[in-house]
Amino acid sequence: MPETPYLFAAVAVTVAVTWSLRALPFVALAPLRESRTLHYLGVRMPTGVLVVLVVYCLRGMPVADNAWLAPAAALAVTAGLHLWRRNVLLSITAGTAVHVVLLNL
Repeated sequence: MPETPYLFAAVAVTVAVTWSLRALPFVALAPLRESRTLHYLGVRMPTGVLVVLVVYCLRGMPVADNAWLAPAAALAVTAGLHLWRRNVLLSITAGTAVHVVLLNL
Protein backbone atom coordinates (compact mmCIF):
# COMPACT_ATOMS: atom_id res chain seq x y z
CA MET A 1 0.00 0.00 0.00
CA PRO A 2 1.41 3.41 -0.97
CA GLU A 3 2.50 5.76 1.74
CA THR A 4 0.51 8.89 2.57
CA PRO A 5 3.19 11.43 1.48
CA TYR A 6 3.41 9.70 -1.90
CA LEU A 7 -0.37 10.00 -2.39
CA PHE A 8 -0.33 13.69 -1.41
CA ALA A 9 2.52 14.32 -3.86
CA ALA A 10 0.65 12.51 -6.65
CA VAL A 11 -2.50 14.54 -6.02
CA ALA A 12 -0.51 17.78 -5.84
CA VAL A 13 1.20 17.06 -9.18
CA THR A 14 -2.15 16.16 -10.76
CA VAL A 15 -3.74 19.38 -9.49
CA ALA A 16 -0.79 21.48 -10.70
CA VAL A 17 -0.79 19.93 -14.18
CA THR A 18 -4.58 20.21 -14.54
CA TRP A 19 -4.64 23.83 -13.38
CA SER A 20 -1.73 24.74 -15.66
CA LEU A 21 -3.32 23.14 -18.71
CA ARG A 22 -6.62 24.93 -18.07
CA ALA A 23 -4.94 28.30 -17.53
CA LEU A 24 -2.57 28.01 -20.51
CA PRO A 25 -5.09 29.08 -23.22
CA PHE A 26 -6.02 32.23 -21.28
CA VAL A 27 -2.39 33.15 -20.72
CA ALA A 28 -1.44 32.46 -24.34
CA LEU A 29 -4.39 34.42 -25.79
CA ALA A 30 -4.14 37.44 -23.49
CA PRO A 31 -1.82 39.40 -25.84
CA LEU A 32 -4.12 38.64 -28.79
CA ARG A 33 -7.24 40.21 -27.26
CA GLU A 34 -6.50 43.59 -28.89
CA SER A 35 -5.57 42.06 -32.26
CA ARG A 36 -7.56 43.43 -35.21
CA THR A 37 -7.11 40.14 -37.07
CA LEU A 38 -8.55 38.13 -34.21
CA HIS A 39 -11.50 40.53 -33.95
CA TYR A 40 -12.12 40.23 -37.71
CA LEU A 41 -12.04 36.43 -37.53
CA GLY A 42 -14.37 36.46 -34.53
CA VAL A 43 -16.90 38.47 -36.53
CA ARG A 44 -16.59 36.60 -39.85
CA MET A 45 -15.89 32.99 -38.85
CA PRO A 46 -19.37 32.00 -37.62
CA THR A 47 -20.95 32.97 -40.94
CA GLY A 48 -18.25 31.19 -42.91
CA VAL A 49 -18.57 28.03 -40.86
CA LEU A 50 -22.36 27.99 -41.30
CA VAL A 51 -22.07 28.49 -45.06
CA VAL A 52 -19.65 25.57 -45.30
CA LEU A 53 -21.99 23.43 -43.16
CA VAL A 54 -25.04 24.25 -45.32
CA VAL A 55 -23.16 23.51 -48.55
CA TYR A 56 -21.83 20.26 -47.11
CA CYS A 57 -25.28 19.13 -45.98
CA LEU A 58 -27.07 20.04 -49.20
CA ARG A 59 -24.38 19.05 -51.74
CA GLY A 60 -25.66 15.52 -52.36
CA MET A 61 -29.33 16.46 -52.48
CA PRO A 62 -31.01 15.24 -55.69
CA VAL A 63 -32.76 18.09 -57.47
CA ALA A 64 -34.78 15.91 -59.86
CA ASP A 65 -37.31 14.68 -57.28
CA ASN A 66 -38.89 16.45 -54.32
CA ALA A 67 -36.29 15.30 -51.78
CA TRP A 68 -34.87 18.82 -51.56
CA LEU A 69 -38.13 20.41 -50.39
CA ALA A 70 -37.88 19.43 -46.71
CA PRO A 71 -34.29 20.64 -46.21
CA ALA A 72 -34.94 23.80 -48.23
CA ALA A 73 -38.06 24.63 -46.21
CA ALA A 74 -36.25 23.93 -42.94
CA LEU A 75 -33.35 26.12 -44.04
CA ALA A 76 -35.74 28.93 -44.98
CA VAL A 77 -37.56 28.68 -41.64
CA THR A 78 -34.30 28.63 -39.70
CA ALA A 79 -32.84 31.61 -41.56
CA GLY A 80 -36.08 33.57 -41.49
CA LEU A 81 -36.69 33.06 -37.79
CA HIS A 82 -33.12 33.90 -36.96
CA LEU A 83 -33.21 37.13 -38.97
CA TRP A 84 -36.55 38.05 -37.43
CA ARG A 85 -36.07 37.11 -33.76
CA ARG A 86 -32.25 36.78 -33.38
CA ASN A 87 -32.81 33.76 -31.15
CA VAL A 88 -30.53 30.83 -32.01
CA LEU A 89 -32.40 28.28 -29.90
CA LEU A 90 -35.75 29.20 -31.43
CA SER A 91 -34.53 29.19 -35.01
CA ILE A 92 -32.66 25.88 -34.75
CA THR A 93 -35.53 24.17 -32.93
CA ALA A 94 -38.15 25.41 -35.38
CA GLY A 95 -36.02 24.51 -38.41
CA THR A 96 -35.40 21.03 -37.06
CA ALA A 97 -39.10 20.57 -36.31
CA VAL A 98 -40.09 21.68 -39.82
CA HIS A 99 -37.55 19.29 -41.32
CA VAL A 100 -38.70 16.31 -39.25
CA VAL A 101 -42.39 17.00 -39.90
CA LEU A 102 -41.89 17.38 -43.66
CA LEU A 103 -39.77 14.23 -43.86
CA ASN A 104 -42.51 12.23 -42.15
CA LEU A 105 -45.34 13.51 -44.36
